[in-house]
Amino acid sequence: MKHTFAVSIGGAAGQGVATPGNIFAKIFGRRGLHLQAYNAYQSIIRGGHTFLTIRTGPDKINSFGDHIDLMIPLNQDTMNRHLGLLRAGAAVVYNGDSIKPASPAAGVRLCPLPVTELSQNSRNKLEQNTLAVAAGLSMMGIGFQALEEVLTQQFKKKGDAVIKENVTVARAAYDYATAHFEAFPRPLPMTDNKIAVLTGNMALAMGGAAAGVKFYCAYPMSPSTGVLHWMAAHARKAGIMVRQVEDEIGVINMAIGAAHAGCRAMCATSGGGFALMTEGLGMSAMIETPVVVIDVQRAGPSTGVPTKTEQGDLWQMLGAGHGDYPRVIGTPLDIGDCFKMIPEIFNLADKYQCPGIVLTDLLLSEGTGSVDPKDLSFDVPIDRGELIASVNGSNGKYNRYQITESGISPRAIPGVPGHAHVAATDEHDEDGVLISDEFTNPVKRRNMMEKRQRKIAGIEAAVPPPVLAGPRDADVTLIGWGSTDGVIKEAIENLADDGIIANHLQIRWMLPLHADAIMDLLRGAKHTIIIENNYSGQFARYLRSETSFVPNGHIRKYDGEPFMPHHIVESVKEQLAGKTKLSVPMHEIMV
Repeated sequence: MKHTFAVSIGGAAGQGVATPGNIFAKIFGRRGLHLQAYNAYQSIIRGGHTFLTIRTGPDKINSFGDHIDLMIPLNQDTMNRHLGLLRAGAAVVYNGDSIKPASPAAGVRLCPLPVTELSQNSRNKLEQNTLAVAAGLSMMGIGFQALEEVLTQQFKKKGDAVIKENVTVARAAYDYATAHFEAFPRPLPMTDNKIAVLTGNMALAMGGAAAGVKFYCAYPMSPSTGVLHWMAAHARKAGIMVRQVEDEIGVINMAIGAAHAGCRAMCATSGGGFALMTEGLGMSAMIETPVVVIDVQRAGPSTGVPTKTEQGDLWQMLGAGHGDYPRVIGTPLDIGDCFKMIPEIFNLADKYQCPGIVLTDLLLSEGTGSVDPKDLSFDVPIDRGELIASVNGSNGKYNRYQITESGISPRAIPGVPGHAHVAATDEHDEDGVLISDEFTNPVKRRNMMEKRQRKIAGIEAAVPPPVLAGPRDADVTLIGWGSTDGVIKEAIENLADDGIIANHLQIRWMLPLHADAIMDLLRGAKHTIIIENNYSGQFARYLRSETSFVPNGHIRKYDGEPFMPHHIVESVKEQLAGKTKLSVPMHEIMV
């Protein structure tokens, strides 16, 4: 069993839940500990409830886990909501002056802090956060110096007086906890791991910078806004033009315009904003101009639940825009993969002159995780495809949409001498001349349609097929896509502890799907279960439409919260026992 430790911090919006979370994340990262963090919160600025969980350990952390080891409730509401989640061995550190616990489960330790006494009657209500963090670190066996360094950095802009005040109260709480509270039996170790800690949105933005993006635009829409924040903060240093646009219709058209001018362009949104982009996406396909769009899924339909996660936009991506055209759809598996996928999909979009869609979700984009810094290298392969950026010596006629065996036509940047052409959303001939309604030529229309579609074979050859992880003769095969990768991996480890051997097929590239390769992998599987965060089983329906494959069972979740490992473990067991073919776990953490 891996050594992990999970801290949960809860309170109202405006109580500063994020600050202790950031302090813990920095300290864990500096100790070379891996981590995963997930913040369950409501779509309000003040009040309501927020519950942040950070799980850490010396080995890679695949999910935020099933259990809480230390809970820090910043108000009575958090104590009332979540005390019942704790099991033997867990502890609660809280403001003993203002928060009153009910009776906990056997073996759960209550650790009240005399906040008024320790803070020397300070009126700063947020000091209880610093006190609780210090007490928690003492119980974890982490030295005070680590906290002092982070507090100094955290409050540097507020001046020496604020730093001294926070360090003083933290020291008092640390010493109090050391004297009065029992430490956890396994102290958190120090390792030699080099750790980078970042959110999925940061990774997506950094991936864009690594890919050579020179134009980024967006209309701020949760949960994709973090990409815009990173781009805006680093625009000058990275040499990227960043624009906040009035709406998503303007966003997609502006991005395509920048791409048509020759630079790599990217934008990000969520499902509702993507709906406004679909006509523009068709323009990208018709004028064969590459553009990359990130869709960060949240619970729908309509504005839905802006601060909750879901995998509900798959069919929206598959059917985006009217008519048939080639596109690439990738679904990152974790935060590190958010970075890795952006350069990959840009190379495909550039080479095949088509739209590229990165389909992720709130769990990844707003989640925080640890990544090996080597996996964030900006030294990535760049393939701009058949791009003409200067006069190449040819004096022949330039046909922008030249019919070729591969379907790829040489793409000239506007302004290159001798390469003038028309780029418009109507169907056209090889030289870009429009085929109007009056003079429509069925032969030319068919030729151009088939030219574009021939790119699909090239895209499929360029994208690696999925692989099956684990023994071929496993008791059960678990199939997922995108962000469920980590939690499925952990569930498989837990199933093995119970004597059930599972293997795992995770889909990273949704289009092209590699249907034949998937069927080869699933042929002979004893029992197959598809796991996804939506109501209707969107991937299951997609796989069936492409292969006629029907799994033995389904595990689905659509309450706005992500899977926890035990949701999958318990569902697999009940399905292998023949109790049901559809499991819909209920989330226990109520936010």
